[in-house]
Amino acid sequence: MHDRLQSAEVDDRPWYADVTRYQWLVLIIAAAGWAFDQYESQIFVMTKDPILKHLSVTDGPELNRWTDYLYTIFLLGSATGGLLAGTLADKYGRRPLLVATILFYSLFSGLTFFVTERWHLCVIRFLVAMGIGGEWAVGASLVAETFSKRARAYTSGIFHSSSVIGIWMATLVGIFVGANWRIAYLIGILPALLTIWVRARVKEPVKWQAEADRLQTSETGRKELGSFRELLGTPIWRRRALLGCALAAIGLATFWGVMVQGQDLTRDFLRRAGYSPEDVSFWTKITYGFVQMSGAAVGMLMFARICARFGRRRAFIAFHIMAFIIVPITCFLPQTFWQLLIILPIFAFMVQSFHAGYAIYFPELFPTSLRSTGTSFCYNVGRFVAASGPTILGLLTSRVYKGFPEPMRYAGLTMCAIFLVGLIILPFAPETKDQPLPEEDKGFAH
Repeated sequence: MHDRLQSAEVDDRPWYADVTRYQWLVLIIAAAGWAFDQYESQIFVMTKDPILKHLSVTDGPELNRWTDYLYTIFLLGSATGGLLAGTLADKYGRRPLLVATILFYSLFSGLTFFVTERWHLCVIRFLVAMGIGGEWAVGASLVAETFSKRARAYTSGIFHSSSVIGIWMATLVGIFVGANWRIAYLIGILPALLTIWVRARVKEPVKWQAEADRLQTSETGRKELGSFRELLGTPIWRRRALLGCALAAIGLATFWGVMVQGQDLTRDFLRRAGYSPEDVSFWTKITYGFVQMSGAAVGMLMFARICARFGRRRAFIAFHIMAFIIVPITCFLPQTFWQLLIILPIFAFMVQSFHAGYAIYFPELFPTSLRSTGTSFCYNVGRFVAASGPTILGLLTSRVYKGFPEPMRYAGLTMCAIFLVGLIILPFAPETKDQPLPEEDKGFAH
């Protein structure tokens, strides 16, 4: 009763009023890890054409097919690494897994320098993705456990929004290196230096350390840490894990099947306008990496504020509706490149903003002993489902709408129907606004 009265009290201070220097440090380190994570992800988007052409992939349908294959391989690798890192982070701590995942994606990214065969690229992109998938779940759990419930939505939103910094870095490097794509992957080794900072400054969250100390006193307790059996065998956690998977699958499938399509729309406009191949490549990267992603950055930060004020569920519902509306407008309304430049940031604002909600919402659904496991399960099993997104987009473009003028636009219109699935799922999702993190009490409910 006392806790409820306290939660009802109005605190007019800014959300960051009680944030300590150490907490800011944790947020900066976690955000840096996620930003570099996204550099490793998006540098392939920026350099895929010269890499694949170097590997004797011909321009046109074959290039598009191999792009879809590699996007799918990447999603499968992310999901595999994320599930593994999630359970290990609950068993052994957030810090060692943050170090391991950053090292993993950095070093394998550097090995891309030596690629000479298509199968080399497939294997290395899978391994890079394993590190990338693992780092997100660990970082999201670390931020959620470091901050109070009053600051959690804002700081988790900032953490996830830092992905745009990585995309900006990838865009700049992609433009700078041009056809010399090997240099871009050597630069990808640099995030490994971040692990020195992690080892020196980051401590295990008090919540995790206390729970680990409690459970590790018995054999049964040790098995509960990071246990998929516990996650999926306990009805309340299983229900939340499956709901989270469905939400993540919607966002990730539409990112790779809708969001990145902004590049294709830009490329199409520029080619029809008679730009040279070099100018098409340059302006496509600028438009996607800076113009479009700036809208995404603003949207993800705004989503965190909306979550904090109106609740997680309402925010997700509103943005799924807006995403469904904006996709057909973006595909068919712009008639000139300049009109497209105006609409793409709005498109990204509506389509990608709710991705920040995954970092806010998923860690709030699970107890400390299962937080990283559950968060990773939601995001990464969602990735397994979403791995079909690029393939479906390719089939829609090359077969279903093959005879249509500009089939990519109709394929995007079809893919946007996935957002409506979120409106079916979300009424069943629990609301976590202003609630403490669920801990060892398996009966905790909102």
